[in-house]
Amino acid sequence: MIQGYQFKNAVVSGSNNIAKYKKQVNDLNIFPVPDGDTGTNMSMTAGAAADSVKDLPEETAVGEAAKKTASTMLRNARGNSGVILSLLFRGLSKGLEGLTEAGAEDLVRALELGVEEAYKAVMKPTEGTMLTVARVAAEKGREALENGCEDPVQVWDAVCMGAAQALEETPELLPVLKRAGVVDAGGQGVCLIFEGMLSVFKSGIIIESGLSPEEKAQETAEFFRNVAAEFDSEINFTYCTEFIVGRDPEIQKDPLDLRLFLETIGDCVVVVDDEEIIKTHVHTENPGNALQAALQYGQLLTVKIENMKEQHRKAAEENEAQKAAAAPQQPAPQPALAPQEPVEEMGFISVAAGEGLRSLFTDLGCAVVVSGGQTMNPSTDDLLQAVLATPAKKVFILPNNKNIIMAAEQVIPLATDREVVVLPTRTIPQGISAMLAFDPDSEPEENRQQMLEAASHVDTGLVTFAARDSEFGSSTIRQGDILGLKNGKLSYIEKDPVSACVRVARSLARRHPDTSFITLVYGEGITAQQAEEAKRLLSAKVSADVEITLVEGGQPVYYFIISVE
Repeated sequence: MIQGYQFKNAVVSGSNNIAKYKKQVNDLNIFPVPDGDTGTNMSMTAGAAADSVKDLPEETAVGEAAKKTASTMLRNARGNSGVILSLLFRGLSKGLEGLTEAGAEDLVRALELGVEEAYKAVMKPTEGTMLTVARVAAEKGREALENGCEDPVQVWDAVCMGAAQALEETPELLPVLKRAGVVDAGGQGVCLIFEGMLSVFKSGIIIESGLSPEEKAQETAEFFRNVAAEFDSEINFTYCTEFIVGRDPEIQKDPLDLRLFLETIGDCVVVVDDEEIIKTHVHTENPGNALQAALQYGQLLTVKIENMKEQHRKAAEENEAQKAAAAPQQPAPQPALAPQEPVEEMGFISVAAGEGLRSLFTDLGCAVVVSGGQTMNPSTDDLLQAVLATPAKKVFILPNNKNIIMAAEQVIPLATDREVVVLPTRTIPQGISAMLAFDPDSEPEENRQQMLEAASHVDTGLVTFAARDSEFGSSTIRQGDILGLKNGKLSYIEKDPVSACVRVARSLARRHPDTSFITLVYGEGITAQQAEEAKRLLSAKVSADVEITLVEGGQPVYYFIISVE
């Protein structure tokens, strides 16, 4: 049987194992832009949990150790990989709830619940990712049980072997991995964590991370770059319907039935539940039918319905696979945020890196600007503290990065004294346009729609650098080349950031004859003189009616962030 002290030590060992090999996981990134690091994100998420359980008493029950692990992971989840990892352990916690010790059947059932949690939370699960690795691992554990194995250690050994087997097969499921000659990064992270846990279960040995305290202190959460799992499909339904149901303890209906029904009337279905609430998201033509079905489970606590078709069509054009990120940088320490009473009707928090962008979002009305972005993903808890420090009854979060949206959504059920609304802004220009569209005299619902509409009408250009040698189509990319991206798609390879900026901005402007505004946000490594030169060259290539504005953003990673409206 697995005791509570073994489980907590296994969490520490798993955390140390991925910390030890996180660079190798990071190196599995596919594209030549300086991608965010899956290994670092998963290491930071698991590391927070390890820190929270390592001092638990030896007599702690396995269910309590699992509960502490899951709770801490959820609050400290970094990037999509960290959120999915936290959901795996949330399922483990559910499966081990109330147990003093865990047997083979308990472990397998708990892991199966974790896989179910993770699949339920992902809008359109893609096979060949960390989801597949976890699912196959659970299946192999179940298979070992059915073959008569009753030893939890041997069963977890089968889980690890299943994960490793699934990892090797990920390139066969995702052509993008096969072309790059790599396995899935998130799946590799899952294998490392499970193997670290096995070391404790099998021999009582906690794997050491091999990191000094200084190296641990320098770890920076960087965004998850599981390329294929983040591709969006065309949205075929008009209304994005979100609601939270307060569960009636006397109603014993399975939330899975709600999900199955919603899948018959729409798509992009997410149903996440615990013992108190059911949080639901669906795209449908019939929001009323979704709400009527939800009432069979309890009372509706919150309801949000918005017309998302235009916004999602724009989002579907974006390919974040070429997001650029510089080497990890430790963000400057931020002052502690003091909780505020929710006295105002509406408030806003935004995520951005760079003093110029921080000041800009503050000037636009954000109560708190959380430091983060491509190389500094804020955790769910970071965002929660910002929400609690915003003195508003309804707090809008602008993630301004696709990889932060999922972590932001985890804040919704955690902020119990105020309502949280996540505006799914995927880029800094979208966030800026959304804030400019805010009307203090309009109702919250009207503002949400106006801000989403404004964000959907912005094209985003980025100028960064190649982190490694690579091939892109018929082009050869060398480390240090300047890359120009249009709406997330790698479009130009240059030697000079100013030239790349002009090409990207001009190309985006030509797509829309009615372009009125172009904003060039220049970051670290670009002087004011270079920015002025980019503006001068661009002015000569676009209509005289187009207003070009320079903003000193001071952001890392990107030489220029370009907004075209």
